[in-house]
Amino acid sequence: MAIVDLYPTSLRLLGRPVLVVGGGTVAARRAKALLDAGAQVTLVAPVLCAPARELADAGLLTWHARGYESADMVGAWYAVAASKNSAVDALVAADAESHRTWCVNHSDAEESAAWTPAVATVEDIKVAVNAGGDPLRAVAIRNAIAAALESGDLPLARYRTASGGRVALVGGGPGAEDLITVRGRRLLAEADVVVADRLGPRGLLETLGKHVEIIEVGKTPGHHPVPQVEINAILVREALAGKRVVRLKGGDPYVLGRGGEEAIACRENGVDVEVVPGVTSAVSVPAAAGIPVTHRGLAKAFTMISGHEELENVPSGSDHTVILLMGVGTLNRSMPILEAAGRGKDCPVAIIENGYSKDQRVTIGTLGTIVALAQAGQVRNPAVVVVGDVVRVSPLAPPELATANYGTRETFSSLS
Repeated sequence: MAIVDLYPTSLRLLGRPVLVVGGGTVAARRAKALLDAGAQVTLVAPVLCAPARELADAGLLTWHARGYESADMVGAWYAVAASKNSAVDALVAADAESHRTWCVNHSDAEESAAWTPAVATVEDIKVAVNAGGDPLRAVAIRNAIAAALESGDLPLARYRTASGGRVALVGGGPGAEDLITVRGRRLLAEADVVVADRLGPRGLLETLGKHVEIIEVGKTPGHHPVPQVEINAILVREALAGKRVVRLKGGDPYVLGRGGEEAIACRENGVDVEVVPGVTSAVSVPAAAGIPVTHRGLAKAFTMISGHEELENVPSGSDHTVILLMGVGTLNRSMPILEAAGRGKDCPVAIIENGYSKDQRVTIGTLGTIVALAQAGQVRNPAVVVVGDVVRVSPLAPPELATANYGTRETFSSLS
């Protein structure tokens, strides 16, 4: 079907009277969509299907329980003919034409003065698709566009900036670009300013438009070129300037990421702030080496702690997993403490560097050997240290550490 005479537009029907003729499921869907747009809907049909009856019973529309009469068209701004009777629908369409009212005739798309597109709404974006009179094709295309909008694969940046900026603290996950959440990816695509750490999905920054300002505030252990108080000030300043700001962080904003401080700073300065959780490296990076932080028969709980914190109060025993973040530089101090706390020098330890990147490297030893192994291998941050019997599950564990009773090497062989 040719669509050269189709002129796409969007009707603003808030408070305007519209007419729907028919009581079936199509009429119910159209009536619901018109109500969502704020229209004053009059529904004419002798009998209603269950969804239409729910709208009528809730008092959301005016229902005339009879057949259509030409007088029903008077005053309508828009009409839908969906009675399932072609003669009735033709009369509705003819009356609409005489009143210069746009009408969708569901009995005769070829002669219909207007078509109803397949519609998707993603936040403040509304997409309408016509596909030459093929509704299933239109729906398929609509769904593909909606999915791309949801994922942030389509450009979402605003060029007419709405009044009032905002901040989104987005957890980017352990570093792989496809481990950021869908919501985080979409907010990144909408951003005017990105305040970026050195960790997280750095490759996504290259996909942003040239108009997006990237402010680097990355920290390394012992070296914080941009102090936290200044990072907080940057977020507030840019948002108060009316910009949509994304604070792109590695892992999760609230797991050793000082996201709580940033959120408080925004709220104290009247800035709207949203927190988008991320996949924390404390759990995901061990998984990249085939290590579950808990495992039936080996560990029922785990403690995640910074390598800079005191370890004396961490639960003892190798059946309680200990996850150390930022712990490479303090191995000389932390490993003896954990060994003395009921684990012993033979307790397995794994260090996973650059989890989920092409440079990922795993070093496995014990509390008695890991310091020397790390020194010999020149292990560096970013890395996650895992201490406990769960390390035995890794397909990378040497034979003397692997736990044959749990079938670990076969179960996780695809990760090796």
